[in-house]
Amino acid sequence: MKSSSAFGIKAGESVTRRWLSPLLFLAVVALSFTLLYRATAPSVPFSQTSLRVELTGAAPAVVQRQEDAAVASDPPPSSSPPPVLQDDLPVSSDAVVGSDPPVLQNVPAQETQDAKLERVLRAAATEDNTVILTSLNAFWSTPGSVLDVFLESFRIGNGTSELLNHLVIVAVDDTAYERCRAVHPHCIDFKPEGVDFSGEKVFNSPEYLEMMWARLDFLRVVLEKGFNFIFSDVDVMWFRNPLPYFYPDGDFQISCDNFLGDPTNLKNWPNNGFNFVRSNNRSIEFYKYWYASRSRFPGVHEQNVLNIIKYEQHVKDIGVKIRFLSTERFGGFCEPSKDLNKVCTMHANCCIGLHRKINDLRAMLDDWRKFTSLPPDVRLSSHFGWSIPQSCRLPPGYFSKNKEKKPDHL
Repeated sequence: MKSSSAFGIKAGESVTRRWLSPLLFLAVVALSFTLLYRATAPSVPFSQTSLRVELTGAAPAVVQRQEDAAVASDPPPSSSPPPVLQDDLPVSSDAVVGSDPPVLQNVPAQETQDAKLERVLRAAATEDNTVILTSLNAFWSTPGSVLDVFLESFRIGNGTSELLNHLVIVAVDDTAYERCRAVHPHCIDFKPEGVDFSGEKVFNSPEYLEMMWARLDFLRVVLEKGFNFIFSDVDVMWFRNPLPYFYPDGDFQISCDNFLGDPTNLKNWPNNGFNFVRSNNRSIEFYKYWYASRSRFPGVHEQNVLNIIKYEQHVKDIGVKIRFLSTERFGGFCEPSKDLNKVCTMHANCCIGLHRKINDLRAMLDDWRKFTSLPPDVRLSSHFGWSIPQSCRLPPGYFSKNKEKKPDHL
């Protein structure tokens, strides 16, 4: 039994050795043919797009779009179509490999503040390039506050509702700008750097003065763009179209706290809360000189600086024609218009405090509604008067005790 097993094992080893050599030979031959085939077979080319990205070091276009989609998933989706990338366009067979990386196309340039101002002014201007301007901050723009009363006066006035098409509201902070956009079509955001104009600015406080001077410089820009303007404080009520009642020969026309009867008398008490200015070289130079005079009178209200420079020789040399508007048509709490058949505007001047202003402004609107509800013949013959000022009463003898005097040094 042992000899038979040993014989079988030896016989199997002999057979294995006899076939091993031919098998190894065939394996070597097969490997040689495989290597030879790989070496002689044609290579597979890269696509133009992939090669472009690889040579320029940029990510493949499809990867870039996936990354952009992931980043854009946080904010709300844009309603504008996505920009077109050059690599998204069909690639021609003769495209130059290694050209510049993809760039954006059809992306509009951002509108500058200056261009936006001109666009808004042009949209609101009359045929003779006249706009109505008012300025507004957050404190005056809250619902139910002065802005609402101001706009209401246009709606109920005689021939004034269409003037809203020519009104531009100049917002000096973000809150006022958003409020304007909610209630009016013509808004411009004007926020001087480094100054917060949003809160209540107490009369003659440093912040109040800064706001008034910034406003003056803004109006100079409007004139330089070729627009005439009526500037109106937001606490001025509009009851008639004032355009027919401006003087035809006046470059700079301004309302008064106290009108002495002569529109050319420099001793009239001007109030810069309502004025009409024609755009020409004289008015532009006048506004430049007015603003530059700030440095000579630090801490002084721009209206009081006007009261000084109106006598100066340089203003005469400029040749600007100054006219003072009669309180008969352009009145206010300081000196109310006495005839509602003639009044154009009424200003809540000589009154400090928002609550007092709103009370008397609303009372004034009620007076106007009562007056316009009367039959036409009764309106003409009646002596209907204002019930205001109520909250904004002036002390007795205010004007007689505070008569303006010409500066001694002039």
